[in-house]
Amino acid sequence: MSEPVTPSQAPPSRIPVRQVLPNIITILSICAGVTGIRFAFEGRFELAVGLVLGAAFLDGIDGRLARLVNGQSRFGAEMDSLADIVNFGVAPALLLYAYTLHDAGSFGWICCLLYISGCALRLARFNTMLDEPNKPAWKSAYFTGIPSPAGAGLALFPMYLGFTSNLTFPDITPAVAAIYLVVVGVLMASQIPTYSGKTIGIPLRREYVVPAVLFVVLYIGLLLSFFWETLTVSAIVYYATIPFSIRSYRKQVQRSAP
Repeated sequence: MSEPVTPSQAPPSRIPVRQVLPNIITILSICAGVTGIRFAFEGRFELAVGLVLGAAFLDGIDGRLARLVNGQSRFGAEMDSLADIVNFGVAPALLLYAYTLHDAGSFGWICCLLYISGCALRLARFNTMLDEPNKPAWKSAYFTGIPSPAGAGLALFPMYLGFTSNLTFPDITPAVAAIYLVVVGVLMASQIPTYSGKTIGIPLRREYVVPAVLFVVLYIGLLLSFFWETLTVSAIVYYATIPFSIRSYRKQVQRSAP
């Protein structure tokens, strides 16, 4: 027979609202990603991509909200990982399959499975690294592999190209798009260091404040006016930052070496 639960072991009868709010946002992100899958199979591809990107936005704020209101919990962390595999693994693969990969037949479907597997491996490794002891503080500025939200954004790159009207790019065939999807999955599961963006909290020098604000305004204006073109260029710029993140990471390793 199992031992009776003592009062100190019993789960609390009340949960602070601050711990519930981040979980609500996570649930909303799952709803957005899954609804994106629905719209993809209805042929409403632009709205489908928008919902997956919206899920990425919600994923970016739920953790920050949890830290802001001191509402972190193990439950929330596990739910966030489950949401990530749905929104940034399954959803992008199915969107791209409905959009073009179905024309590649079984090869396209296998590439979808490989991408989803790469995303799952990346998330599993990320969760295990959270408990890494004696982790140097400078490592928090880097991810190991491409993070899953960024991977989802990159995976949808062929769809951005299909939606653009002001940029001219060669058409991507279903087979090429399938291979590209696998490459993104491999990058997520890889050991390549990429910028985490957590250094955004570092104070700016006073003379850089105005240019930074103007840049953000410019980027938002471009998104509102040339949405797909701006996402296309953003994906290219992200790829361009990877060699710099690798070089920066190696310099940090050399500096910290005994």
